[in-house]
Formats: sequence, C-alpha cells, structure tokens
Amino acid sequence: MKWKTLEKVSEESGLSKESLRALKKKGQLREKIHWVKSPNGRILLNIEAVEAWLIGQSPFICKKGV
Repeated sequence: MKWKTLEKVSEESGLSKESLRALKKKGQLREKIHWVKSPNGRILLNIEAVEAWLIGQSPFICKKGV
C-alpha cells in the first residue's frame, strides 16, 4: 500500500511521530506529495515519497523496483 498512517511510518522508519509532525510543519514533508489528510481527519504518508526524501531523492524519481 502506498499510503500509511503516521503511526505505521513511525514504527517502520524509526522516526518518532513527533519528528514526522515537525518535518511536516516545517514544510520538509510537503502536502499532496509526502502526506495527505484523509476524509476522516487522519494524516496519511506516501511511503514511496517519504523513502525518497530520506535518501535525498526527488519523490518523482523514486519508483518501486528501481
């Protein structure tokens, strides 16, 4: 699945929920690229774009299997 909750990404990445929220607030994780707010109000992160950000790549370049 491409979109995961903040909690799941925190669990899998080792980054705390607070640090992910801070990155979002600072604009380093960008809305509609790295994260969206679902209709029920939860923040969902695009795991592919976040992984690309972590290794310093553009989220538009990173594709599965490349």
